[in-house]
Amino acid sequence: MSDDACHLYLVRHGATDNNLARPPRLQGRRLDAPLSAAGQRQAEQTGDFLSTRPIAAVYASPLVRARQTAAAIARPHGLEVRLIEALIECDVGQWEGRSWPEIEQHEPEAYRQFMTNPYEHAYRGGENLRQVEERVAPAFARLLAAHAGQHFAVVAHNVVNRVYLGGLLDVAPAKRRGVPQENCGINVIRCHRGETTLLTLNSVWHLEDAQLTGTASAARQTAP
Repeated sequence: MSDDACHLYLVRHGATDNNLARPPRLQGRRLDAPLSAAGQRQAEQTGDFLSTRPIAAVYASPLVRARQTAAAIARPHGLEVRLIEALIECDVGQWEGRSWPEIEQHEPEAYRQFMTNPYEHAYRGGENLRQVEERVAPAFARLLAAHAGQHFAVVAHNVVNRVYLGGLLDVAPAKRRGVPQENCGINVIRCHRGETTLLTLNSVWHLEDAQLTGTASAARQTAP
């Protein structure tokens, strides 16, 4: 690796009860739920996997589920978790705690507009994905610039990761909700001489317990 290249391990937090519900419930920034027992195991397995990487810093969204996951990653390296407010999950407004089938049934027009173009149409009473990108992309750019020549980890959220990774993959803005992000999935990003490249998307093979990897199907539907 070139001395001025850096590698970012971008991780979605472990599962919460909202993620594991059937159907999953939307979970933005207002319901600050902790990890479930399964999510705690996911976080520990992710920390074990990344323990052999030369990680110099660990960052997280300020929400509890992200901080708990980041702590499991930081612990083997003797690091403190640094919080980045700009990486907090999307504000899903009045849809917080509800499922997509419920929203579609009771608010069909708002649901249709959001699903058609979430960059222009917000979660009702919350953010649209353009607003998420406008705060998230600069935050990642600053972190990559600050860690030239190093490896570091960031624990964030479903929408935050999808929006940012979709940009790296040149996915059309309205389609970025389709970028897969499972609980404790790892994305590896390399930045060298101003060029940022996604090397690995949503890797979950480090989650050895079948019960944990079985949350993948739910994560693909998981709100937001």
